[in-house]
Amino acid sequence: MAAEAVAALLIKIMNAVTPAKAGVQRLLPSLPGFPGGDRGHTVLDSHLDWVLAVRQLLQKAGLEGADLAGSSVGASFAAEIAAIWPAAVRRLTLIAPWGLFDENDPMTDPWAQRPPEVPAPFCADPERWNQLKTEPEGANSPEWPIEQTRANEAAARAFWPLGNTRLEKRLPLIEAPTLLLWGEEDRIIPRGYADRFAAAITGRSEITTVPGAGHLAELDKPDEVAAAILRWTN
Repeated sequence: MAAEAVAALLIKIMNAVTPAKAGVQRLLPSLPGFPGGDRGHTVLDSHLDWVLAVRQLLQKAGLEGADLAGSSVGASFAAEIAAIWPAAVRRLTLIAPWGLFDENDPMTDPWAQRPPEVPAPFCADPERWNQLKTEPEGANSPEWPIEQTRANEAAARAFWPLGNTRLEKRLPLIEAPTLLLWGEEDRIIPRGYADRFAAAITGRSEITTVPGAGHLAELDKPDEVAAAILRWTN
């Protein structure tokens, strides 16, 4: 996933969520191993290592007490931060977060998909995924596939196997008002997981389903996702 493509998408969402005005900062941190981040993911050997790395990143970015939003893998980390350090988050938005596992209704294993099959589980419109993965103009061609592999490795190191981090044990510690956004056509994480998150979180929670969106709802329906976050954080 190209850093430039991700940044462009997130900036579009954040511009809608927090219109430019005095005193408002919009920061888009990038985690180790992912586009825009460094290669420090190779020394993060446990889920705790990853959570602490995210906490340190947010602290250094001056985001203490800010509204926090995350999608998929990033949403799981956002939930961990809100649970372990309640004062660090004012309002929370989680877009189809990982971290739970139900053997009777398991999530789809993204690492088990052959390359041609990857777009469909993540996006209702597979072309959205393909556009995101297309090498941007001016990119370093030899580095491009390496960057993609590095990001996959980072996610696997943080969430293998199948994203089961026992997050349900920590969800009751979340006091921040929490918006759960779920793509109506999510083929990675079953919709029932949203209910489990909402039931376990102590703070006020709300579930919003995004029609026509897959697991990465912000890719399929960026305007709708932005509007939902804006409504929640105002």
